Amino acid sequence: MDEIKYKDEHIIEAIGKTRVVIRDGKVVEVSTSSIKNCPLAERFEYPVHEITPEAVKANIEHRIKSFGMCTSGRKVIDNGEFVGFGASELIANGLVKGFVDAAVVACDGAGTVIALKSALVQGIGGRMSGLVKTSPIPEVIARIESEGGIVISPDTAGIDQVAGVRAAYLQGFCKVAVTTASAAESSELRSKFNDALIIAVHVTGVSSLEAEMFTSSADIITCCKSEEVRLIAGKKALLQAGVAVPIFAMTAKGKDLVIEKARNLDRQILIKSANLPV
Repeated sequence: MDEIKYKDEHIIEAIGKTRVVIRDGKVVEVSTSSIKNCPLAERFEYPVHEITPEAVKANIEHRIKSFGMCTSGRKVIDNGEFVGFGASELIANGLVKGFVDAAVVACDGAGTVIALKSALVQGIGGRMSGLVKTSPIPEVIARIESEGGIVISPDTAGIDQVAGVRAAYLQGFCKVAVTTASAAESSELRSKFNDALIIAVHVTGVSSLEAEMFTSSADIITCCKSEEVRLIAGKKALLQAGVAVPIFAMTAKGKDLVIEKARNLDRQILIKSANLPV
C-alpha cells in the first residue's frame, strides 16, 4: 500500500536496527531499537550515546541536512573516511589498489548501483545505514551516472544485489564486490557468483541460522551488535579487525582486502595471533 500511496518514501534500518521512514525529506516514523547503545554510534559526526527514538530521529535529520540523505540534494562523492575498516572504506581502498574493479552497493534515491570509483562508493555508503526500501530521485540518479555509476533500476530504484552483480559481470567486470544485509541473498550470491567478494553488513538482530548462512557464504562480515555473528563467524574467521565493533574476514580473499586496508592506514596498528573472536 505504501508504495502506491507515497511517491517519495525511504525506509532505512539505522542504529540498532531502528526502522526509520523518511517521506519528502522529513522523518515521519522511528521505531524503538532492540539495543540501548553502540560504540560506533557514539563516534558518529552527530553522536548517539543512548539509542532512543528521539536520538535516532535527530541523527537522521542531521544526515538529511548535512549531505542530503533521501533528498534530491543527496551528495554521492566523498573522499573522507568514517570507519577504519568499514565496508565502504574496504571496498573504496580495494578499487584504488586493484583488488576490486566494480562495487555493487545500495543508495537511497537510486537503489542498487554499480560503482567504479572509490569516492562514489564512499559517498554512497560512508554515512548510510541499512537501506530497506527507496524511491527513485532523478537528481540523485543523474549525479551517480555523471560519476560513472550504473543504476540498475532507475525507474523503480529497486534494491536487488543479485541483479546488480549479474549486470556487473555482463558489463565485463571480473573482480566484483557486493554488500548485502540479507543472509538469504548472501547465500544466493555465493551460489550464483562464486568469484564475487561478498561483504555482509547491518547484521544486528540476525538469528543463529542467519549467522550460519553469512558465515558460510560471505568473505567479510561486519559484526555490528550481533552476539550470534560474533560467536559463530568469529570462531571460524581468518582475521578480526577491531574489537568493540569488529569485522571478520572469513576467506583468504576477504583477509587480503582487510590487510591491504591496514597497510594504507596512517596510524599505528597492533597485529598479533589470537584465538578468535577477541
